[in-house]
Amino acid sequence: MSTITTTQQSALSSGSTRRSVWLHGLGATAAASVVVTALAAVALGFGVTFEDPHGAIPIAGFAQLTAVFSLIGVAMAAGMARVARRPRRTFVVTTVVLTVASLVPDVTFGFDAASAVVLMALHLVAAAIVIPVLARRLAEER
Repeated sequence: MSTITTTQQSALSSGSTRRSVWLHGLGATAAASVVVTALAAVALGFGVTFEDPHGAIPIAGFAQLTAVFSLIGVAMAAGMARVARRPRRTFVVTTVVLTVASLVPDVTFGFDAASAVVLMALHLVAAAIVIPVLARRLAEER
């Protein structure tokens, strides 16, 4: 009887963890999108252009791209909660590496120095909002 109870509790806590990851991830995604967009608008007000040789990044683009890539992170966290032996560590290491990789285009796509620095800072802000929220929802070990 105790084996059945333990198995049922484990299954319930696993499902509730996935729900918690998605719920908190959606909240963190919304927060990151709002904060990044607001900071980009402030930067525009200070004269940062966000222009590369192909044109300027529209202000709505900051919210959209932050949301898309944050949701990819939420999906990664949910997947790692299911299959990784150490979900939290796997998620944090993976997302930190991907965050660092996300800085490369800002330097290589032809933005002026101010735009590149602000774009890199915005990537770090979004990561600083989303990654800890999701990491707290993941187990140390499965």
